[in-house]
Amino acid sequence: MLQKLTIQNYALIDNLEIRFDKGLNILTGETGAGKSIILGALSLILGQRAESRYFFNQQKKCVIEGSFKIAGFHLNSFFEDNDLDHEDETVLRREISSDGKSRAFINDTPVNLTQIKNLGERLIDIHSQHATRDINDPEFQLLVVDGVAGHHELLADYQTKYKAYRKSLTQLQALIEQNDKAKADLDYYQFQFDELEKAGIATDEQEGLEKELYALNNAEEIKRNLNGAHFLMHEGETSAIIQLREAGQQLSVVEKYDSEVEALHERLKSTLIELKDIAAEIEIIEQRTITNDARAEEVNTRLSLLYNLQKKHRVNSNEELLTIQADLSEKVAQAVFGDEAVEKLQKQISTAQQELEKLAAQLSANRKKAIPVIIQKVLVNLTEMGMGNSALEIEQSAIAPQPPKGGAGVGIGLGANGSDLIRFLFSANKGHALADMSKVASGGELSRLMLSIKSIIAEYTALPTIIFDEIDTGVSGEVANKVGQVMERLSQNLQVITITHLPQIAGKGNSHYFVYKDDSESATKTRIKKLSDDERVMEIAKMLSGDKPGESALQNARELLNL
Repeated sequence: MLQKLTIQNYALIDNLEIRFDKGLNILTGETGAGKSIILGALSLILGQRAESRYFFNQQKKCVIEGSFKIAGFHLNSFFEDNDLDHEDETVLRREISSDGKSRAFINDTPVNLTQIKNLGERLIDIHSQHATRDINDPEFQLLVVDGVAGHHELLADYQTKYKAYRKSLTQLQALIEQNDKAKADLDYYQFQFDELEKAGIATDEQEGLEKELYALNNAEEIKRNLNGAHFLMHEGETSAIIQLREAGQQLSVVEKYDSEVEALHERLKSTLIELKDIAAEIEIIEQRTITNDARAEEVNTRLSLLYNLQKKHRVNSNEELLTIQADLSEKVAQAVFGDEAVEKLQKQISTAQQELEKLAAQLSANRKKAIPVIIQKVLVNLTEMGMGNSALEIEQSAIAPQPPKGGAGVGIGLGANGSDLIRFLFSANKGHALADMSKVASGGELSRLMLSIKSIIAEYTALPTIIFDEIDTGVSGEVANKVGQVMERLSQNLQVITITHLPQIAGKGNSHYFVYKDDSESATKTRIKKLSDDERVMEIAKMLSGDKPGESALQNARELLNL
């Protein structure tokens, strides 16, 4: 239930606070006073997009805040799914800046526009005189039948499984296309894979081969220089080792006279040992280094193979070649074993399809039971509102089966909400053929028809608040009184807010709010006030006879208010 609505800086509203009551709330006022502006502001916290050109003051932001009492309306799952705190009194707020940027909040937690819209749709249903076009929408008509059928959990289960089913069909189609392409390219992929597999590529092979080839190609120069180094260090008459040995002999004579020289002699001995080790290793490397043209050719051939494969596949390393080889292996496997994967998925889809058909059959049976109830209740309401010659028929037909797709067909036609097509056919006059409602009913008749349908929806669903924006257009007199009675009865189960110009309806309200323009300051502003009993008498009398009502109009107003 909407408890309080606060509006700041929207259209003709500078700052406005409205506290609504349970039951039937009536809003009246002259045309252009701002009644629809209030609903426009309310629609912002229900997720409608805003434009800054509707601001009262372009230098300030617009803030709309609604406080709702939601205890008992089974909304806990919404708050859990969106990770929000559930509070019995929940506040929805929108803030729109002058540059068009918008922020939304639920209980002071920032949310996106979709989240606040989804919650808003569960809290309020706004019905305007222009919304009667919805009555011809097949989805709305199906919603009415499902609401009376009361199979919300069954329908939700079906919809979840149907989405998974459609996703599987899409996957199957993609898998079949991939499989067909893999088969068509099998010879090409197999040849490329065999070529890479035969090459026996190793990740770090290339670097080692390149170093080996470099050494083989320069073996003579390496050997010559190693020989030269070994000769200078060890073999020549003036080799480094001989000279260091002689230097050591010189120091051995002196070391007995000077301890420092003794230390230097020891260091020289160590150097001589190190130098002999170096010379020995040089000799080993030199002997190991040989000119091997056959091995050089072998290494060169191997590297050429790797380079050519890398060039062919437009990569720069063996690691990338191995990645391509693995990918080719998967493509070959897809071609060889793809039919098995397709068959497996087809079986899964067939099982899911059979389950969906069972759920759809249950939905259809429930809808079939609900249709007579809807027809009977609608016609009773219409009779009460002066349309006793009306006739209503609700056709329930099956969705046409879809052709097989990817080897998986459907036994019956399945849609997002089951296997049914629902169509409302109506006639407002005796002896006239039934047809789509927009073709056989006037604006006033459609308004009463929609009111009748909305009252049935409210009876079967836990909707906290419904708002009627001049839905009484096109009716008057006793018919208006009957429409008011339907609204009054509807308000026993939920909060009803009605914008009306009809005194017969205004007199049915539990609370009456008067919307007016205030020109006392520099800028015109929309104001609202809750009327007392005496003020209600005067307002309804004015609605009956004009700005200066006589005693008869006042008395008539008192009768309408049962005062």
